[in-house]
Amino acid sequence: MTNSHKKGARIASFLMLAVLVAACGLPRSGPGKREIFSGSVQQEGDAFVVAVNDGVTRATAVQPALGFSAGFLNAGALGSDTINPGDTLSLLIYENVDDGLLAPEGGNAAQLEEVQVDGSGFIFVPYAGRIRAAGNTPESLRRVITGRLDTQTPDPQVIVRRVAGDGSTVSLVGGVNAQGLYAIERPTRTLSAMIARAGGIAIAPEIAQVTVLRGAHRSTIWFEDLYTHPQFDIALRGGDRILIEEDRRAFTVLGATGAQSRLEFETQTISAIEALALVGGLNSNLADPTGIFVFRDEPAHIANTVLGRTDLTGPQRMVYILDLTEPTGMFEARDFVVRDGDTIYTTEAPFVTWNKTISALTGSLGSVGAIANLTNN
Repeated sequence: MTNSHKKGARIASFLMLAVLVAACGLPRSGPGKREIFSGSVQQEGDAFVVAVNDGVTRATAVQPALGFSAGFLNAGALGSDTINPGDTLSLLIYENVDDGLLAPEGGNAAQLEEVQVDGSGFIFVPYAGRIRAAGNTPESLRRVITGRLDTQTPDPQVIVRRVAGDGSTVSLVGGVNAQGLYAIERPTRTLSAMIARAGGIAIAPEIAQVTVLRGAHRSTIWFEDLYTHPQFDIALRGGDRILIEEDRRAFTVLGATGAQSRLEFETQTISAIEALALVGGLNSNLADPTGIFVFRDEPAHIANTVLGRTDLTGPQRMVYILDLTEPTGMFEARDFVVRDGDTIYTTEAPFVTWNKTISALTGSLGSVGAIANLTNN
């Protein structure tokens, strides 16, 4: 074999190697459309690949079901001022004489702070003795105390106010401006009033959730529903725990988009087009608008509806395809609801892969030429 033939064989070998490298080792952001389709059930894979249309959009538009159970909704409002065991009272007693029984020297009023109602429902007032407070309103208790003192000091005037207590308080924690323990009083007998008493919420209303825990029961609602659905403004009970927290649902956006990120929901519902907008939309230099995929584990009842089947059981791997170039593609993307845990992936356009291949070949050919020159030398 002549030297020229040997050189040609070497160059051909390097060219073949360059083509193989370009075809198999190109850098990219993820799988292509063909590779995703190859994982479909139709191709003996484990995922159902479905094009999005109006029927699919309606079948998959499912949101977390939040609302109060019947036990919470049917609870009646507490008596406006009923005193319970464990409550703390404040008593202010005026006497119509100087140097009275209870008033300090030089004054005519005695302030009795934090008078605790004991477990049996009684309190002790000096010179009035042990008095049953539980079951009374502050007004009726005022009359009882006045009657007890009237025989010992002329024309006593008594003011009774319920301050707080274990039996008539609720706790508010989480995203409120003033976390703490609050007494259930006449103005704060309902959920919305108690939240307002705590200074309102400290997080975005669109993603705020309100959870009420009562004994072994708990229910959660969207904060905004508290005002759009008046029946959710439930009556409170002593010992209720109210938790305000942000919605923790999230989704991931990958592929040929303006950014790749895990994002939390900013509103109760987010569409596919809104999700893409949150990361800057499609990358016009890379993205294939016909290849937007949503990967999701779908409950069996929804998967059966989407696929027109009845035999599927358990969560199903579903891949939904959005094609923005279709006549209704933008509408479908606007109406398709993103759910918690979704992965939205945009493939690269075929031109991008071709361009990368040409660039890889060009670089490889340059390397081959340099090697051929070295061989000639």
